[in-house]
Amino acid sequence: MDRKELIESEMRSASRSALDVNVNPNTLNYNLTYVRLELDLDPNEQYVSGTVTSHFKMLADSPNIYFDLANNLSVSNVKYHGQDLTFQQLSTDEIKINFLATITVQTMDSLSITYSGVPDSSSDAFVADFTSAGDPVLATLSEPFGAKEWWPTKQSMNDKIEKLDIKITTPEQYTVGSNGKLMSEAILGNGKKQTYWQTNYPIPAYLFALGISNYVKLNSTITTTGSSFPFLNYVYPSSVNASVQANLDWTTTSMQTFEDHFGLYPYRNEKYGHMQFNWGGGMEHATMTSMGGFNRSLIAHELAHQWFGDKLTCGAWNDIWLNEGFATFGEHLTYEKLLMTPAEFQNYLSNEIDFITSQPGGSVYIPDGELNFSRIFNGRLSYGKGAYVLRMIKWVLGDDQFYAALKAYQNNPAFEYNYVKTTDFRDFLTSYTGKNFTEFFNDWIFGEGYPSYQIRWTQNASTKKLTFRVGQTRSTSTVSFFEMPLPIRVSGSGGQTAYFVLDHNSNNQYFTEDVGFDVTTVTFNYDRQLLTKGSTVVRDNNLAVSDVTKNQIDVYPNPAKSFIKIAGLEKSTDYEIFSIDGRLIKKGTANPDSEISISSFVRGTYILKFNNQSVKIIKE
Repeated sequence: MDRKELIESEMRSASRSALDVNVNPNTLNYNLTYVRLELDLDPNEQYVSGTVTSHFKMLADSPNIYFDLANNLSVSNVKYHGQDLTFQQLSTDEIKINFLATITVQTMDSLSITYSGVPDSSSDAFVADFTSAGDPVLATLSEPFGAKEWWPTKQSMNDKIEKLDIKITTPEQYTVGSNGKLMSEAILGNGKKQTYWQTNYPIPAYLFALGISNYVKLNSTITTTGSSFPFLNYVYPSSVNASVQANLDWTTTSMQTFEDHFGLYPYRNEKYGHMQFNWGGGMEHATMTSMGGFNRSLIAHELAHQWFGDKLTCGAWNDIWLNEGFATFGEHLTYEKLLMTPAEFQNYLSNEIDFITSQPGGSVYIPDGELNFSRIFNGRLSYGKGAYVLRMIKWVLGDDQFYAALKAYQNNPAFEYNYVKTTDFRDFLTSYTGKNFTEFFNDWIFGEGYPSYQIRWTQNASTKKLTFRVGQTRSTSTVSFFEMPLPIRVSGSGGQTAYFVLDHNSNNQYFTEDVGFDVTTVTFNYDRQLLTKGSTVVRDNNLAVSDVTKNQIDVYPNPAKSFIKIAGLEKSTDYEIFSIDGRLIKKGTANPDSEISISSFVRGTYILKFNNQSVKIIKE
């Protein structure tokens, strides 16, 4: 499955207008608790009509309430306890509804909006179309801001709807797919049918979806070691074949792999399934993914989203990597465990590195000034680099602790079925593992680019000790230094192999390792654990072992409260100290073992530069 096709699908609803904000301030005064949609739809018509009843809890005293709704849809009536309320449809794609009297904070209340109209098909959030065989199909795809194009709701990334009742009336020959559990399909006797779905898992507006066509139902049950639940697949008649069926059956294998590594499937009390639509790629609608096709890598990507994106949803579009990077890492896991040989997987990782490093800059986290549609769905950064950062966290922690942390992250009561932000994930990792991830995230998530390493090595013929000197350059100036444990594999003349991890935290750093054989080859990043480009490994017999002690410079204490020392200097040297954003804070001359006062510094991270070296220091 081509990532470009996947991304184009996921950003379908993004094309109509300029980017909306993460939070509509007019909707901050309430939380949605329950929504009932009663819609009349026909896949032959680009048209929606019906009533949406919303139950809400007021978070502040208010004489009115706002919902997001495209202003090309026409509201005919708003009912409140049997009475009509006045309202205004605004050019900002909102409806402002006026209460009869101020509703006080903590009040639980409800109202119903009856509306109709032709959703703007240019946004692709709601499209009546035809399959390649000429059959009608109506499909929705609301990510990120398309929900308001076809129903009145609250799109802000701070409120999930706790329960949805979805009652869709269609011509009786059509099947309706949607979120949750299928409660009933009732023939109404007038050539119409009502399909009733219900979900009791909290859901953001953009993950609610419909698919309506003359689907063939390929239904079964998924059974894993931890779960058993319905597996419902709604497929175009023209797409039903043995290959599609085999890939759908394979979903159970992917489900088992993800349960083993991420935790139990998050929606096992309802179902999992797929409903076909006309766009390439897929969209991770909660419990029932919309699919353009049924290849296994796409099935895996969208299934991984059920944990990362659906159960845990990015709390702002700046944090989209928490959805897409994690789902792309789900592809990594699937390729590694299920779909590729080790050599094929290494080739895949090599291609990913080439793609990610094809440009020198760009952060995984999206700064506010860059928040636009193409940046949100940037395949190199939100998807590719986001996934590779997770691979590097796995290298830092080890497989067992990494996957244990992912399971704990999934089940954290503050996060599950809620919104999370990058800082939430960072702080959770720090708390769970006991390892401070602040600098790692500053470098790899908020910072830009990647490091290149210059590794020189030699071996003492008598002691067999290996000496390494490791330098680092960076593709951008936004990161002063990437502190990383470096994976090294050495091979001997007799076929021996040994592995080392070099704790690289300053430039031109020396390391000594014991090895009991003659080394012929040193390989860096042997399993492509790290994101790097242009790194070199050179045997340098002029790198004398005595240089280790001569050049072994140590900055301590680190972290420090009042002073630091540069130990190992042979003579006085000039130094500069910069803030993490590049501002010069202090400069001077350090003598061997003299103290440099940092008592006046505020708490945080700084960069000490001297003798062409850069060392991160932390002021407590």
